[in-house]
Amino acid sequence: MESSDAWRQTGGLDTEQGKGDPFAAAVRATRMAMIITDPRLPDNPIVFANDAFLRMTGYERGEVMGRNCRFLQGANTDRGAVALIREAVTAGRDIAIDILNYRKDGAPFWNALYLSPVTNEGGEVPYFFASQLDVTDRVDAHLKVEQEKAHFEAEVAKRTQDLSQSLATQTMLVHEVDHRVKNNLQMIAALLAMQTKAITDPSARAAMEMMLTRVEALGIVHRRLYQSNDVERFDVAEFARDLSTDLVRGSGRDGIRLHLDLEAVEVPVSKAPPVALMMNELITNALKHAFPGDRPGRLSVTVAPDGKYFAIRIADDGVGMPVEVMEKRSFGKRLIGTLCRQLNASIAWQSNEPGTTVNIRLPREMADSSETP
Repeated sequence: MESSDAWRQTGGLDTEQGKGDPFAAAVRATRMAMIITDPRLPDNPIVFANDAFLRMTGYERGEVMGRNCRFLQGANTDRGAVALIREAVTAGRDIAIDILNYRKDGAPFWNALYLSPVTNEGGEVPYFFASQLDVTDRVDAHLKVEQEKAHFEAEVAKRTQDLSQSLATQTMLVHEVDHRVKNNLQMIAALLAMQTKAITDPSARAAMEMMLTRVEALGIVHRRLYQSNDVERFDVAEFARDLSTDLVRGSGRDGIRLHLDLEAVEVPVSKAPPVALMMNELITNALKHAFPGDRPGRLSVTVAPDGKYFAIRIADDGVGMPVEVMEKRSFGKRLIGTLCRQLNASIAWQSNEPGTTVNIRLPREMADSSETP
């Protein structure tokens, strides 16, 4: 490779020339398309092209010699790829790139081009060597995969959008139901309050007041569900905060200090009403019996996860619960027992001296089961 004339003699129109050079003969005979260009000549023309290059492009040797390789470019050739090749030639560095070229008959093909400068002892670049490989099948397969991937992603996105819209519609409908149930419960509570005012018998009045608190507790449940973004789960801790705050405030007892120790615990929505009714009974019981008269005190409400279970704890520092009251089968205690069985929960009443503590342990998922917690 001492001069462009030597390469023209080896690879030019007279293919019989250069047979004594084994390297030139190997380059001419290889099945990989190869060319040599001379950047010292105007427009960096081709000065050597082997037979494989001519077969791949469809041109005759006389049609490619002395021309810049850009004649292989066409309408859909990526201008960005062309610019990268031009920059590599200008900088005198290697480049490997796939570029869309066109054969003499106009047929497109993907060319895996490898271009490398050939430097002499003085560090100059008298030639560029380029090999080409038709990789149309590989690129087409890749493009097909990309197209199928894009189509699949578009279908997934469409399906996701459809599901999101369906979920949004379902959520809206469930929230509307909760909103209407909440409004209906408020109306029932208002009717009960009106009826309670008209009752003169103390025991009957107390029973109506208890029934009113149960209806209001269910109303808080549906208010919480209406405000939640999750239509399938119910946060017991947030409900406990609302319920206990409302009950203490509603009692009108300024001397009762409410202490809350609440960690997030979610249960299925279907189990929210029995949990709400049970907590309402226990807190109302404490407010009613632990602090007679104007006795001040502390009421503590705890909700905490416990592995597969969670705990609800209602504690007061009041007068305590006499044994006969603990053993009494009142409507409230019967209701609590029924709710515990429904929730597969365990409950324990104990004296604090002073005060009373009620501990409840429930399965977190609230699955219907005969297993004892």
